[in-house]
Amino acid sequence: MAILKFRIYFEEDESVYRDIVIRHTQTFQDLHYAILKSYDFDNKHKATFFRSNDHWQRGREISLEKYEKEYKVPPLIMAETAISSEIRDPNQRFIYLYDFNKNWSFLVELINVSKEENPKLTYPAVLRAEGIPPSQYGTKGLLGEKFADVEEKYDLSKGTEGFGEEGEEGETGELGFSDDGLTDEGSEEA
Repeated sequence: MAILKFRIYFEEDESVYRDIVIRHTQTFQDLHYAILKSYDFDNKHKATFFRSNDHWQRGREISLEKYEKEYKVPPLIMAETAISSEIRDPNQRFIYLYDFNKNWSFLVELINVSKEENPKLTYPAVLRAEGIPPSQYGTKGLLGEKFADVEEKYDLSKGTEGFGEEGEEGETGELGFSDDGLTDEGSEEA
């Protein structure tokens, strides 16, 4: 049985990627769930793959489900399509789109084919994770649930911190300049 190794790049930053191994008989739906899990995304949104060429142009669509739009060629369905059926060359590429409102885009590239299966792995499996993944819903996902916003407060009352309002002198201790350096404006020079 062939084991396919895909590198899934986050399109906006190619230094962020995941390497996923999957059996050639598994479906695009299996790969879809593995990508979401590897990037810590939920599975609440629509998704689709496109078979691609070396220039990342979209080809045949492999969709999570049938959507309400007209197609020249109806898409394949992820759950019904084995990955091996859409591989045309040893460096096959796919484009993966998730959440059509946010338009998360990932570049999927076949980087290795092996005949050796690792009995310790449950396929599909993430072999390598590089870079900090994008946060699906904002910073809270990146910083964790224990993150709390801290509001900084300043005491802006008169006479604090040695500075007063513009034009005031004396008790606030404003600083001024003299010929020989920095002096307190409220005092006389010797």
